[in-house]
Amino acid sequence: MPDDTDLDQISRQAYENMGFIRPVIDKIADKWTILILTVLCPRPARFNEIKRRLNGITHKALADALKRLERNGFVTRTVLPTTPIGVEYAITPLGHSLREPFETLCCWALEHGDDIEAACEAYDREKTAGSA
Repeated sequence: MPDDTDLDQISRQAYENMGFIRPVIDKIADKWTILILTVLCPRPARFNEIKRRLNGITHKALADALKRLERNGFVTRTVLPTTPIGVEYAITPLGHSLREPFETLCCWALEHGDDIEAACEAYDREKTAGSA
């Protein structure tokens, strides 16, 4: 874990380079990117397999996200010589470089999800009590 001096340096660098950092973060921090790349990390997958594993994503949202990920260099799209023609998506080395931070973020979410939910409930109770 970095000490406070390291964190101050990281914060300063982020602040000074926000014009460069923000567009990059925007490309990886949307609703589905982390989850799609997490699905593709272990092995390539076809569209419908990805859709099944991401319960709740629409066909259009997945298609749009995969196009963005391909454009940004995070996944490749390979047309398979099958009948009917199949398409397989695989993570690129650039996409794979996000595995460690994404796994850390997913672990953090599992560890702190209940804390966030409790904070939301406490906030809502306080706001409801304050408006009564």
